[in-house]
Amino acid sequence: MDDATLWGFLDRGGPALWLIAALSVLTLALILWKSWRLMLTGAWAGAATARAVALWREGAHDAAIALLQPRRSLRARLALAAMQSACSPRWTEAQAREETTRVAKGLLHEARTGLRALDLIATIAPLIGLLGTVLGMIAAFKALQDSGSSADPAVLAGGIWEALLTTAAGMAVAIPASMALSWFESVADTVQADMEDAATQIFTAPPPAAEAA
Repeated sequence: MDDATLWGFLDRGGPALWLIAALSVLTLALILWKSWRLMLTGAWAGAATARAVALWREGAHDAAIALLQPRRSLRARLALAAMQSACSPRWTEAQAREETTRVAKGLLHEARTGLRALDLIATIAPLIGLLGTVLGMIAAFKALQDSGSSADPAVLAGGIWEALLTTAAGMAVAIPASMALSWFESVADTVQADMEDAATQIFTAPPPAAEAA
């Protein structure tokens, strides 16, 4: 097999390198999928929710709810749930806050879906690479022992650098996975902070009943 081909490169690294290659494909797919999901859930869109909260605090409760109802962003769905809970005559304020907290937990779980997988890849990819290197080094020194006094240093060196391929490949997968994980976590933390701020502003505003009185 031609060593210049991708398949030749993977064959040199053995099963560990093949597994790391599969993890690299999975990492790319997870990053693209998570970015797409965050775009769909409006992780970077909060202007409409801010306007709705401002309307709510000004007493325009119906207008605030109407502004949020067609929107599917995480912030908008949380703010809408808080407003509807605050308006519900069958719930006390404490019950309304509990319901809002329940909805918020579900939305935050949605925002963090897929992050565990990236965390796992960032952890195990270097370990798999190290395992492949250790196994390769064992095979290289075993070949050196079998060859006895006629050992060729060039053959040993070739076996060692082939074994080190898996460590480099494992790090090459773990680094972008860790960077993407940190970025997605920062986005989720920002969304969580915005949702907590919106809920606080909604529940500290004068309730609809007080306005009607």
